[in-house]
Amino acid sequence: MTVAPSARPCAGRPAAHPRPRPALLTAALSSLLLLAAPACAQTSRTFGDDPGLDRLVAEVARLAEHAQGTVGVAAYHLETGRGFTLHGDEPFPMASTYKVPIAVQILTMVDRGEISLREMVEVEQGDVYLTASAISDLLDDPGLEISIHNLLELMLLISDNIATDVLMREAGGSGAVTARMAEVGIGGIRVDRPTWALIANWLGHPDVREDDQIAPDDFRRILEGERTDEAMAANDAVFNSDPRDTATPAAMSALLQKVWNREILSEESSALLIDIMYRCQTGAGRLKGVLPPGTAVAHKTGTIGQTTNDVGIIDLPGGAGHVVTVVYVKESQVEIADREPVIAQIARAIHDYFVFNRG
Repeated sequence: MTVAPSARPCAGRPAAHPRPRPALLTAALSSLLLLAAPACAQTSRTFGDDPGLDRLVAEVARLAEHAQGTVGVAAYHLETGRGFTLHGDEPFPMASTYKVPIAVQILTMVDRGEISLREMVEVEQGDVYLTASAISDLLDDPGLEISIHNLLELMLLISDNIATDVLMREAGGSGAVTARMAEVGIGGIRVDRPTWALIANWLGHPDVREDDQIAPDDFRRILEGERTDEAMAANDAVFNSDPRDTATPAAMSALLQKVWNREILSEESSALLIDIMYRCQTGAGRLKGVLPPGTAVAHKTGTIGQTTNDVGIIDLPGGAGHVVTVVYVKESQVEIADREPVIAQIARAIHDYFVFNRG
């Protein structure tokens, strides 16, 4: 889901609200300390026996100021248990990073024998919305069938929104995905809407909801409707305060840890999910943006309105291990192109710290 910039009291320059372009619409803790940024308090926690983490947190908080919004970060070194969060317990709109919990629910059903990766699913004409999707761009003729495995790859590799919505239906709906998160002990992630409902709600149509599916032609009219900067500012304010389809950085970090450690999925399903995320084709300028050449990252991006995200696991060189890295940006008053370097610089700071401070 890629969809784009309103106002935040502690940031400086005014927001820009370009009209959304349909072709771009996609879709564990210890000592508490407070770090004061120039205009806003930053709440952070560190965990693990590593006094140097305070300096890393301070640097991440400094870098986060450039997003001119609220930045949530969680970092967890898988091999040593050291890490930190910044605004770790604050909910952030997940945007397309919610495709990770959807994938976990689908693979849970595979592990339980309820569905098969080889199972073919019909994509009906009523599923084909004008959105970021190879299906709507290339394969929208009647009679299309795609396997669960291929839908997973479309959802995670290129953030295909139609594949996501079909999989959410196969998963039992948004409620089933959220219930699975609670079942594995993660209460800070909630999935509430298919992408077509989430995008329509963000664009000022609260009546669009999962249990009353909007027709593709009506969705197109929503996308193509005229909106003033003032209207988009109001839409952003409502969306930013909406608890639906949100995650805390700490919760998303915990989910990635559980997937990596094979705690909630079988070995085969865990390996499949991680492999697909290593091959993610979106967000080259985010977690990966300024990492050393050749650094492998298993990740998933998300963008909508004033939100720009990337969540994943970064491989460290020289046997230094792996670090879960979650960076969420919301309420940002700068363009997406200016948010991505903030994510990239935060990821580089985390990468370098754990390479050179091995605990």
